[in-house]
Amino acid sequence: MGITGRLGDIASEVYEKVLLDEVKLYPPPHHLAIITDGNRRFAISHSMPRDQGHVRGKEKLEEVLEWCREIGIKVVTVYGFSTENFTRDPDEVKFLFELITDSLNELAVDARVRENSIRIKVLGDTEKLPEKLRAAISNAEKKTGNNRGFRLNLAIGYGGRAEIVDAVKKIAARVKDGSMDLSGITEETFREYLYDGTIPDPDLVLRTSGEERVSNFLLWQAAYSELYFSDVNWPDLKKVDFLRAIRSYQNRKRRFGS
Repeated sequence: MGITGRLGDIASEVYEKVLLDEVKLYPPPHHLAIITDGNRRFAISHSMPRDQGHVRGKEKLEEVLEWCREIGIKVVTVYGFSTENFTRDPDEVKFLFELITDSLNELAVDARVRENSIRIKVLGDTEKLPEKLRAAISNAEKKTGNNRGFRLNLAIGYGGRAEIVDAVKKIAARVKDGSMDLSGITEETFREYLYDGTIPDPDLVLRTSGEERVSNFLLWQAAYSELYFSDVNWPDLKKVDFLRAIRSYQNRKRRFGS
């Protein structure tokens, strides 16, 4: 590496530290939701197999979770596998399910999960997932169910519209059998019928890869969330990119429709 490159690295490190110090002066988002887009594009741009892009995406998530804990974020929800992803190439879907299964099994016994009291919860229609993956979900949720220090939600087999439709069906069934009156249906009671009504609304939704849309993610919960779109592919996300997103959120005045 030439002297110009080294000077550039030093400048980048200094800027990252300054930005981190600045971010720590203000409240971070309590709940960060992430659309981890760009794994396949990352693989193409780095001339590597498609599946390796997903592996690198998994490794990046572990890194980003450390950044989140460092600045005080308490809840993270990650869009891991959407209802639309079922239509991808069967070999890719199979690999993703195996990767997610292995990741959940690793998390269930990870010392960092225990030490940091991380609770794992999966959101989605799990009945459509393979049996081995469902077993891994059940095991991870059971092993971490009493943890209260940090909450990691993984949206797997998830679609925002499907979540709302499923909630409507549950409420309709209760109205039909007489256990709920129409007057009892409010925004608060509706939330109880989502995949997990205890999760607070996300303060910030971060999406990578340059796409500027929410892609059927947390449609009910993100009604008043701040949105931030990063141009980099998910595995390429650097800490300075992450900190820019957080600082952008901190600089905004949230109005909640008022």
